[in-house]
Amino acid sequence: MSRSACRSPMNRKHPTLTRLHLLLPIIALLLPAWCHGFSLTQTPVPGGVAAIRLPADTDPASVRYRHRRVLVTRWQGSNYAIVGLGLDVTPGTRYLEASTRARKPLRLSFQVVDKTYETQRLTIKDKRKVNPGKRDLERILREQKQIKAALRHWSDEAVTNLDFHMPVHGPISSPFGLRRYFNGQPRKPHSGLDIAADAGTPIKAPAPGTVIDTGKFFFNGNTVFIDHGQGLITMYCHMSRIDVKPGQHVATGEIIGAVGMTGRATGPHLHWGVSLNDARVNPLLFLGQKTGVDAPAGPAP
Repeated sequence: MSRSACRSPMNRKHPTLTRLHLLLPIIALLLPAWCHGFSLTQTPVPGGVAAIRLPADTDPASVRYRHRRVLVTRWQGSNYAIVGLGLDVTPGTRYLEASTRARKPLRLSFQVVDKTYETQRLTIKDKRKVNPGKRDLERILREQKQIKAALRHWSDEAVTNLDFHMPVHGPISSPFGLRRYFNGQPRKPHSGLDIAADAGTPIKAPAPGTVIDTGKFFFNGNTVFIDHGQGLITMYCHMSRIDVKPGQHVATGEIIGAVGMTGRATGPHLHWGVSLNDARVNPLLFLGQKTGVDAPAGPAP
């Protein structure tokens, strides 16, 4: 984990700040540890992330949540399990299952607290995108298998920095976690972040990774999936074009396509999703203190 993300802005040569030096250790305990892009001290919520410090003798490859391997990374001499919590997680005590290097079983507990997300009601003119016909449903079922396979992908590549950059800049038109109604009918909560931008605006990779799949889907339109290692997958939907291919490595800031409105969309925007151990989590958590996005504006695409 990069130490630079946790530097104090304190200028120790400034005479008026000298007397505060003895207080710095106390202040540090009260401030969130912004590293890897998100706070290690933030409270886990549905749709959020839990960062759990592991005992020194834990075998990193053994750590699992809900029977799925989780991302393990190192920071300041300790290993941390970075666990994605889906929107369906109920508040209460949750457990990580692991073992020591000597194969002694471990069970680590952490608390999840409740979080209330807002409700959004949208009117979709294309009624097929709300109530698909038989042929549409057959296509959707085929596509769901492909999408699930991409989001459940695992690679053993070490993850040393989760400090993401915005893939595109613009106002947030639909925040993460919204309880959605399309034409008055309830649908699944919004599992990504919608960013409004002009059609054709370049979309850039927020971090290094490998393209694991692309496709043109009924709801998501033109879509790209990028693997960042250890079950951390990002997804980009409704694109007007795709500029990358499966197996291609991309660097931070590399263009992967352009903003569009393919699939179920009422205007040009990027739906950006982040999946961690097959749980959809809030992308803003990986931007740390630099969101780089504008305030919500207008009705969501």
